[in-house]
Amino acid sequence: MLELLRQPWPWYVAGPLIGLTVPALLLIGNKALGISSSLRHMCAACVPAGIPFLTYNWRAEIWNLFFVLGIGIGGFVGYQLMGHPDTVAISAETVRDLKTQMGLTDFSGLLPKELFALENLANWKGWVFMVLGGFLVGFGTRYAGGCTSGHAISGLSNLQWVSLVAVIGFFAGGLLLTWVLYPLLF
Repeated sequence: MLELLRQPWPWYVAGPLIGLTVPALLLIGNKALGISSSLRHMCAACVPAGIPFLTYNWRAEIWNLFFVLGIGIGGFVGYQLMGHPDTVAISAETVRDLKTQMGLTDFSGLLPKELFALENLANWKGWVFMVLGGFLVGFGTRYAGGCTSGHAISGLSNLQWVSLVAVIGFFAGGLLLTWVLYPLLF
């Protein structure tokens, strides 16, 4: 059984399992799947400053905090029990493109160290990618009323128009960043 969990699952198994989470949450507790709202709940619990946006009954949404805690614990336990691959399995064409077009060379971890190492905060590119990028993701999540998992999985399955618009915006922004802005920075 552990060997089955160690290998990648095909999309036709993992996708429906993720997709079935939405109706399960709706049927069991009338809850919507989403991760970004947990930050609001944590701030409401820890920062009792009378800020109107954080003044609500966060205890009614405590299930969401346990859900996110379970994701973190599950990731940690999975890493400890199953380890991690020495290199991530990506296509040779992608490796070639990352080397030639973006100058990335170290593929030994889960993320390219040239982009995601703490030492990168000492230069302007590191600040752009990590700090400004993190701010923009947080702002966009709040502005769109949810994150990609909430809109793409939960919102689309509930046929919400705003989620369709948000997902189109996520994809358009990703394409713009990948094909226009990212090459300008490298």
